[in-house]
Amino acid sequence: MANRLAHETSPYLLQHADNPVDWWPWSDDVFEEARRRGVPVLLSVGYSSCHWCHVMAHESFEDRETAEYLNTHFVSVKVDREERPDVDAVYMEAVQAATGQGGWPMTVFLTPEGEPFYFGTYFPPAPRHGMPSFRQVLEGVRAAWTDRRDEVAEVAGKIVRDLAGRELKFAAVDAPGEDELAQALLGLTREYDAARGGFGRAPKFPPSMVIEFLLRHAARTGSEGALQMARDTCERMARGGIYDQLGGGFARYSVDREWVVPHFEKMLYDNALLCRVYAHLWRATGSELARRVALETADFMVRELRTNEGGFASALDADSDDGTGSGKHVEGAYYVWTPEQLTEVLGEEDARLAAQYFGVTEEGTFEEGASVLQLPQHEGVFDAERIESVRERLHGARSRRPAPGRDDKVVAAWNGLAVAALAETGAYFDRPDLVDAAIAAADLLVRLHLDEKARLARTSRDGQVGANAGVLEDYADVAEGFLALASVTGEGVWLEFAGFLLDHVLARFVDEESGALYDTAVDAEKLIRRPQDPTDNATPSGWSAAAGALLGYAAHTGSEPHRTAAERALGVVKALGPRAPRFIGWGLATAEALLDGPREVAVVGPEGHPGTRELHRTALLGTAPGAVVAVGATDSDELPLLADRPLVGGEPTAYVCRNFTCDAPTTDVDRLRTALGVASIG
Repeated sequence: MANRLAHETSPYLLQHADNPVDWWPWSDDVFEEARRRGVPVLLSVGYSSCHWCHVMAHESFEDRETAEYLNTHFVSVKVDREERPDVDAVYMEAVQAATGQGGWPMTVFLTPEGEPFYFGTYFPPAPRHGMPSFRQVLEGVRAAWTDRRDEVAEVAGKIVRDLAGRELKFAAVDAPGEDELAQALLGLTREYDAARGGFGRAPKFPPSMVIEFLLRHAARTGSEGALQMARDTCERMARGGIYDQLGGGFARYSVDREWVVPHFEKMLYDNALLCRVYAHLWRATGSELARRVALETADFMVRELRTNEGGFASALDADSDDGTGSGKHVEGAYYVWTPEQLTEVLGEEDARLAAQYFGVTEEGTFEEGASVLQLPQHEGVFDAERIESVRERLHGARSRRPAPGRDDKVVAAWNGLAVAALAETGAYFDRPDLVDAAIAAADLLVRLHLDEKARLARTSRDGQVGANAGVLEDYADVAEGFLALASVTGEGVWLEFAGFLLDHVLARFVDEESGALYDTAVDAEKLIRRPQDPTDNATPSGWSAAAGALLGYAAHTGSEPHRTAAERALGVVKALGPRAPRFIGWGLATAEALLDGPREVAVVGPEGHPGTRELHRTALLGTAPGAVVAVGATDSDELPLLADRPLVGGEPTAYVCRNFTCDAPTTDVDRLRTALGVASIG
């Protein structure tokens, strides 16, 4: 019999709808029921492509005895962290503060007032590795609740008070300058893994936002070291197992320092961010590898993550059916190869070539003799046509394996990131189909996620909008996507929609007194504290994403309130950038844009005129940090930057301005290239 999750839209919650646990979705009713029954709340938070979430579900939540115990002594609530990042954030902060670590599945026990008092992540069905079993935890929590209620209340109250005391106070009220950005670069250099690319030790996550900072810093200052770190990290990732050498796209992270063995789930946000990073690396260097990876990643997103409504699904699972007929799901089964499997598909001679080219060994680089495909550096030269034939045959054979599951909910923020990446990649490489895919996703966000007051819903699925309100990262990343579309298409409607979203940011997410930003709106559901985090995690923080979008919008429109809000928000980057540059990369990238102006480029000329097209593409290829571009006819009122911009000598003309000063207008593509730092590429 299905439980209360049967009518939810989240694929993760629906995975638990047939559990014998009497799950509730997050709501006030949960806590009302706990008060009525006088029992604590079990909060379990995860997401659909989380491997250990599936393991704990199978071991404990599908177990009838465990479920009966839970149903008798607790009110159990399931939360999809991707639908409710606010709930996830406040309780994850409590878990990390109490235990020094966090992760998913997250398991938290709450009072009926929502105050946490006991924490953990994955608990096994039987004690192991020093961990208690889940049943032992449940019995211990029940005993404490029954016999030591005052003590539980005291612990819960202290935790909530401690969390309230962690509200961010930052002394810096102005944006970072040259000194802070130089210190941030020095800090990154110290943590850089020169032998393998990336930063720090295993596990290694793709440092997308940091690479954007490095590329912008190199463009503004000419720093060879910054460009080298960006280029080498991108090459090592693209040659590693973290990149899908057959189908394109990136896995979530590498479990080792060498980028060989990934955690195999593929997330929309990683691929959107990395698609844009590699496109920007190509823009800066002309690297053929960067061009290939940007396009393959864009094609992966459109081919495998696009939904019927034109949006983009959240993720592909790490696990899939192992293909043996046992029904067993195994991590990485879809992606890895043994030498025997290569021979089966390719024949002996091409299998030997493939094993050498992709680094497939007899002992294997993963588990049970299987290897993750990589592109090791080789001395010899390979026949490109033969390698392409091998890739196509392997990709075709792989597509006949049982595919990983897909979480097909559409998350506003991540779709905003995808819109920006696909719009720019399509424009750089003359792929109008990618720009069309970006427009279709943006249309879906406007049509389905925005209400009549331009308030944004966090998720939708199968064309049905979800009940959860958008958080700061949704407003900021969708605005970022719309701003990129405005620059690429010249359509003013996208700038207008970005303005609507950013007006909400100013009115509902900014602390007027300090300029600090909150992750939830002032009128959002009240949790035990209002979440607020300026540091980047897997995606840009809502805080730094908002600063970037506010700055871009101000450059397009001349709006002083938006620019002032961006500058005030960057105060936190002045404080944190020199100390923790790996965790505030997008804030540093936005600070680079502020230091550079950012530049405002207006291209005026008849639509479809070759001169207009060439000036527009040249403007988009400029590496000047955060530059905004407007294109249109001389009499157009589509975009504010086009106002009062006449043609020069009747020819398509470009205007470049920054800091209230404009260069002389030019009809010469080479002069525009020089003004915007365009590399000598296509």
